[in-house]
Amino acid sequence: MWIRQSWVQELLADLATGRIPLTHEALHALPNWRTVAYLRDLLMASGVLPALDKQLLHYETWLTRRLVELDGHPHQQTLRRFATWHVLPRLRDRARQRPLTPNVRRFAGEQFTAARKFLTWLDERDFTLATCTQADLDAWNATHGEHHRRVLRAFLLWAMNNRRMPRLTLPVQQAPKGERLSQHRRLELIRRAATDVQIPLPTRVAACLMLLYAQPVSRLLRLTINDVLRQDDGIFLRLGDPPTPVPEPFATLLAELIDHRPNMNTATNPHTRWLFPSRRAAQPLNTGTMLQRLRDHGFPTQTARTSALRQLVLQAPTPVIAESLGFHHQTTTRVAT
Repeated sequence: MWIRQSWVQELLADLATGRIPLTHEALHALPNWRTVAYLRDLLMASGVLPALDKQLLHYETWLTRRLVELDGHPHQQTLRRFATWHVLPRLRDRARQRPLTPNVRRFAGEQFTAARKFLTWLDERDFTLATCTQADLDAWNATHGEHHRRVLRAFLLWAMNNRRMPRLTLPVQQAPKGERLSQHRRLELIRRAATDVQIPLPTRVAACLMLLYAQPVSRLLRLTINDVLRQDDGIFLRLGDPPTPVPEPFATLLAELIDHRPNMNTATNPHTRWLFPSRRAAQPLNTGTMLQRLRDHGFPTQTARTSALRQLVLQAPTPVIAESLGFHHQTTTRVAT
């Protein structure tokens, strides 16, 4: 068992005796981050540590290690200030509004990595941030793809706003367009998710949520059984305001999942409210895990969502769809057009 491993027992002993402070900050610096993350979940679930956003904690742990690696680096101060004064506060603000997704956390890490690579690129050309010219920035943009330009943008704006580099012109961002899935193919996938008993029930429900209500996987995994409302006139799902009616046969699938959720017989999750519980204490299923399960069973995650949203806005005004599904109307318009 996990707790019988010698180094796990040493860690628990160090926490119990105070050799390691029982704080999130102290846990960030420990090795074996997967074990520490599992232990942290248990400590938060039991109330020993304050409950914080899981993805935020992952980023803080990752950043702690990256900053240690910068010891003696010529751009240590600049990168530390960018990460701790700009990226991290914005992540914390966002986490206070709603749970962070793995994609948000990964993008924040890419912003730090891109800043470090850009500063190294300048060093190789015998330039600094302060001496960087429009020609230098244009040369970098010309040799890097759209994604690299997007992740570096926050650092460049921060550096210019803080007078660490001249005010230069950044390229216009190109909004990515989702691929299209025909309405006929979408209906085929909905029918398969609703009727194919060879597919695990949680995967079928997740596919229906994605295909019917355009829910991204990172968001549908945050649903709890409290978001499923059983009323006299049917089952409703609290995605936005007002709750959305659930048609048959999906309503039956949803009710069945609530009564037969997996991972409920573990010591860490006997009373969890998550609709898709994981084996981790007080945590829903991992986004990457569900994405892989959907793909393994032939459900195209990105195209399914965008196609569902495009179909929904044909049935009602965009602001109405956005509010009922819990989306911002600008996001709905951008994805659906």
